[in-house]
Amino acid sequence: MISSPGSSVHALGLLFILALVCAGRVNGANPWGDRPHLEAATQAARWLESVQVKTEHGIAWPVAPDSVETIERNFYSGTPGVILFLLELHRATGEPLYLEEAKLGADDLLGWLESQDRIGDFGLHTGLAGCGFTLHEVFKTTRNERYLAGAQRCVDLIRQHAQTSPQKEGIAWNETTDIISGSAGIGLFLLYAAAEMDDAESLQLAFRAGDRLIQMALPVPLDDAEPGLKWFMDRDYPKLFPNFSHGTAGVCYFLTCLHQVQPDLEDRSPTGDQDRFLNAALAGARYLLSIADQSEGRCLIFHHEPGDEGLFYLGWCHGPVGTSRLFHRLAQVTGEESWMEWVHRGASTIMTSGIPETRTDGFWNNAGACCGSAGVASFFLSLHETTGRPEYLDFARKMNGDIMSRATRVELEDGRIALKWIHAEHRIQPDLLQAQTGYMQGAAGIGLWLLQLDAHETGRPFGLSFPDSPF
Repeated sequence: MISSPGSSVHALGLLFILALVCAGRVNGANPWGDRPHLEAATQAARWLESVQVKTEHGIAWPVAPDSVETIERNFYSGTPGVILFLLELHRATGEPLYLEEAKLGADDLLGWLESQDRIGDFGLHTGLAGCGFTLHEVFKTTRNERYLAGAQRCVDLIRQHAQTSPQKEGIAWNETTDIISGSAGIGLFLLYAAAEMDDAESLQLAFRAGDRLIQMALPVPLDDAEPGLKWFMDRDYPKLFPNFSHGTAGVCYFLTCLHQVQPDLEDRSPTGDQDRFLNAALAGARYLLSIADQSEGRCLIFHHEPGDEGLFYLGWCHGPVGTSRLFHRLAQVTGEESWMEWVHRGASTIMTSGIPETRTDGFWNNAGACCGSAGVASFFLSLHETTGRPEYLDFARKMNGDIMSRATRVELEDGRIALKWIHAEHRIQPDLLQAQTGYMQGAAGIGLWLLQLDAHETGRPFGLSFPDSPF
């Protein structure tokens, strides 16, 4: 059953938001009128402001300031995610403070880049590609050439460290294939650089990364169908993940995006036919559907093989929220509506799972964008905006009620109210409870969701489009 906006969880969330708004007004801190989601986002920003750290070049945010003062410069859990949240909050409010803090965070990234003798990670979510994306987004808002130069330096370093494959046709940066830290995610940033920075060489690098990924595919015989393909995250890792963050779905998403840009090119990539990327992506999609639980209208794919074929996640990393991105992109590229049916089946799987009232083995105490409620809520709002289906908006609001009911209210020294979210990042460490700052597991990602919902409800544009999103 799909719960209505009047469900107990949704009602609890609205009451919680209204209480926060009233608290903000008591403190003279709510100029946003009837925009409670924007007010909640500003309260998340207050907590981030309260834990920021001054650095030699600007400011940064510890990953989990209540637990350990570790500063990271990656998009997944570090400073870049906070910068992107502050940029969007500035767009939503016009407040110069948020832009200044975002610029100081970007200044820290620039200083960190200059201090690195050796770059060890080029990934989209874990390394240099995510920094490049963030710096260019800051440039787009500020038009300050320093940030454009920083983004270009990230592109140049990625180009310089590309390793030619034994077959001489492809390139890679490590032995990892995936969206998080491997060639698929780095390739998506290169497509972003080609489109947003007018860097044609990045496009050729992305093609060569796609060629290498095709070389690394594992053939899968399928009953009564053409053969499929699957990818390991790393040859030396004993588990094979099929879903988006570390597996076949993410690799195929990148390959589909490569095919999407090819028809616009006069200078074709020199290796193979122009349909090779789409053909490989379709073979990967056939494999995914061959292992999916399709009973009772579902589309649900296990966490990993071998050993956990009975474990099913629901979020971005290993569940329908992420894997449906591939099916959505395939529908866009091929024009075949049958792929959207798999998106709808993935959505139905989540809506009938019992969450958020019931926690499952693959959906635990987590409110974040990667594994938890914020990622699910964002997916359903994006689907509503794409398809117009009201039930998707209802479910997004229901998940938002859960998110807000899990917020921890913090009174700062100056009497203002702030918000943070304390939860478990890791399913296998349920007692490791932290309030994080970053995008995938922290207040920045949850704050971005709140701004996405505010944008929908006020009719304003939402400014961010991530390299790994089809929406």
